[in-house]
Amino acid sequence: MTTARYLMSTQLIVRSAILFALMSGSSAQAARYMLPPSDIPIVGRVQHYSTVHSDTLADIARLYGVGHDEIVAANPDVDIWLPGENTDVVVPSRFILPGEVREGIVVNLPEMRLYHYGKDEHGRSVVTTHPVSVGRMDWKTPLGASSVVAKATDPSWYPPKSIRKEHADDGDPLPLIVPAGPDNPLGRHVLKLGIPGYLIHGTNRPYGVGMRVTHGCLRMYPEDIEWLYNDVNVSTPVKLLNEPFKLARLGGRYFVEIHRPLEEDAESSTETLEKIFSEIEQELGLEATRDIDREGLLSVIERAHGVPEAVPMRDKAKSLEPGITSASF
Repeated sequence: MTTARYLMSTQLIVRSAILFALMSGSSAQAARYMLPPSDIPIVGRVQHYSTVHSDTLADIARLYGVGHDEIVAANPDVDIWLPGENTDVVVPSRFILPGEVREGIVVNLPEMRLYHYGKDEHGRSVVTTHPVSVGRMDWKTPLGASSVVAKATDPSWYPPKSIRKEHADDGDPLPLIVPAGPDNPLGRHVLKLGIPGYLIHGTNRPYGVGMRVTHGCLRMYPEDIEWLYNDVNVSTPVKLLNEPFKLARLGGRYFVEIHRPLEEDAESSTETLEKIFSEIEQELGLEATRDIDREGLLSVIERAHGVPEAVPMRDKAKSLEPGITSASF
């Protein structure tokens, strides 16, 4: 498939999902893209939304299938609860695919985003992506390889002793069993991982999706977990990554997508800069880094707004591929 045909096909899929959501008044369907060729490591397109008086960033995030921290990072000067009338909101809906494996479920914890590689109804290879909440610092989500070992609808929740103690200490005791229903924090669908005690599940508190707030599980919007639940089989492989920055080569240019690292892994912007330089140097040699605008790249790293950007070059004329403008990204 040519690059032009791929871009046209994937845009139609995303536009159809958003159009359905707007017409039905419901939350947006999953962001699903045709799986690009191996030399096109980026999917999606940054979108813009003009607010009305009643909008909040949290509402817009859910409509477009992005998480809380994602939309806040992309709009640092916009009030999350009172963005105002006719405010231009950037929707961070363009992604560099994480990791090296395009199979099963891949979750990038600093990005707080899940990618599922599968087939659509026509048998075409696609990637579907959803925001997730991950474990907070004292209840970390584990890294590494696992798989989906079981599925359940309308599960009861059996709070582990450690969580019951935490709630009791806070004056909010939990029962031994929380039955299915509106008070169940697991929501309606659960995917059990091979790592004991860890799940991918829905929630009865959707506005917390896309934040570091869980006890280690991966929490999704109710409509997203329903989509994933129906799309995933038992034995699907799961890979949990820690990639605060993603680097991709597209044509003759490098692009970076920067996210805030997990608190326990915090590093300086300069350290991140040196890692990016090291990766480019390992792939293409020292010569490839000489024209990079170090100060410009450092500024991109410090913003950490989660949207792919071309690595800045000293010579502006070299900074973009022929026929591609900065507005395209």
